Amino acid sequence: MYPISLSSVKAEKANFAGDQNASQQSFAMKKEDIINNILKSPALPTLPAVATELISITSKEETTLKEIADLLSKDVSLSAKVLKIANSAYYGFAYKISTIQQAISCIGINAIRSLVLSFSFLAIKGGNKSEFFNYEDFLAKSLATAVVARLIKAKIDKNDLEEIFIAGLLKNIGKLILASTHPKLYDQIAKESQNSEKEITELEQEIIGIDHAQIGYEVTKNWGFPAILSIPILYHHFPERSKEDDKKIQIYTNVIYFAGLVSNILYSNNPNKYYDKFVKGIKVIFGLSKAAIDDILDKVDLEVVQNANYFGFHIKKPKPIEEILIEANTILSGINLTYDQMNKELVNAKVQMQKVAKELETKNKWLESLANIDGLTEVYNHRYLQIFLEREFNRTKRKKGAFCLIMLDVDNFKKFNDTYGHQAGDFILKELCRLLQKGIRTYDIIARYGGEEFSIVLPETELECAWIVAERLRNKVADHIFSDNKEKYKVTISIGIAETKPALDNLSKNDLIDHADTALLESKKNGKNRITVYSNKQK
Repeated sequence: MYPISLSSVKAEKANFAGDQNASQQSFAMKKEDIINNILKSPALPTLPAVATELISITSKEETTLKEIADLLSKDVSLSAKVLKIANSAYYGFAYKISTIQQAISCIGINAIRSLVLSFSFLAIKGGNKSEFFNYEDFLAKSLATAVVARLIKAKIDKNDLEEIFIAGLLKNIGKLILASTHPKLYDQIAKESQNSEKEITELEQEIIGIDHAQIGYEVTKNWGFPAILSIPILYHHFPERSKEDDKKIQIYTNVIYFAGLVSNILYSNNPNKYYDKFVKGIKVIFGLSKAAIDDILDKVDLEVVQNANYFGFHIKKPKPIEEILIEANTILSGINLTYDQMNKELVNAKVQMQKVAKELETKNKWLESLANIDGLTEVYNHRYLQIFLEREFNRTKRKKGAFCLIMLDVDNFKKFNDTYGHQAGDFILKELCRLLQKGIRTYDIIARYGGEEFSIVLPETELECAWIVAERLRNKVADHIFSDNKEKYKVTISIGIAETKPALDNLSKNDLIDHADTALLESKKNGKNRITVYSNKQK
């Protein structure tokens, strides 16, 4: 590292403030002067023209898909990147997307905007005059924040995941801007932070009169970014200071804050500090369970590498968070011992064993998911239904109880596919499963039996209660507006119910399925959008 001279820092402060006689005056600077100086700096990173225009036109309600597609098509490289990621495992579409207009139609305008901004951000490099700013490290940390933001948002709800991704990616853009436009001031702050207990934002305020969060907010606002992206940048260190009435913006701000804590676990020297803040805080703000939190933390290291690959650049895989915490705790427990007293081989062996065990657990879960989960709807598949029914027969027989099987089918689905296309049909099935899962208990299961036919197993449930559940689900589906951002659809389902008391009757698993399916066919014959309970008369 080169020594930072006081004279060079003063000169840059003078330039920062626009004051040519700063050596004879105080270096106090007004926020407005600083922002204007940054915005006018020739070293300020800029977005591609297509990205800038895209932000502008997508803010207008009258903008059409064709106008957006025509704009993106002007940048051949950017169009190719968008199509590549649209056809990757990132989205997992079962069909090939061949045009930008098709990609916009399938993914949505906000998602396309977020993808374009992500590619544009990842292409920004700025000047390389700062000794303390490492662009590759900055990029890795930004990507980790974006990945964690999406993982957290998916636990809250699965809406706008691409938008929260770009919000996380942009969180620390103010640091990039400061390092590019005023590298010596950036280096002074970085050097002082090494020996200071103060937060980085406090040092920035003391030295230049503004912090990187404010810089990022002001510049992105000047670029025309929507408030949903710029405001979380402003409050990402202190989300409690945000007084936004917009609930969505407040959620984004909190998500970005917590995502930053996880990124610090990966890339700081004090991972336990940020881990404790993350776990305690996210439980309070979003009420996430321990299982949900563990699931987020377990996925981070692999997701960072996968997303780097999606966006076309190489990044070193970070260590799993559990391994980072084990190492930190091991070092902490031996901090008062001499180096010779510490059995380094034992520590490394323990870390390695924990790592192997965790990787094995992750792979087993992944394999189990592949075997048991339907790829389109993400509910259980036919194979798992058969396994579960077998277990439920045995369990219910021991308890001398009863359970019910619901078979349901989407009415007129073939006609729907023929009219609106298979993409719309896939959307209907996924949305239907989301609705059904909300209407059943945590220990009930839903499985895709085949095509548009689904099964729901209701353990410890007799016919009367099963009918109530089925009627609630039927009404829920009939009242719901299925909207895929292109069309609005109305959907109904037909339902058949069968009950078994394994300790009393001689039904087999196949008999129960056959009875529920027979009742379903009766519902279809009698006008659809109705429920039929199986009786011996239907044999």
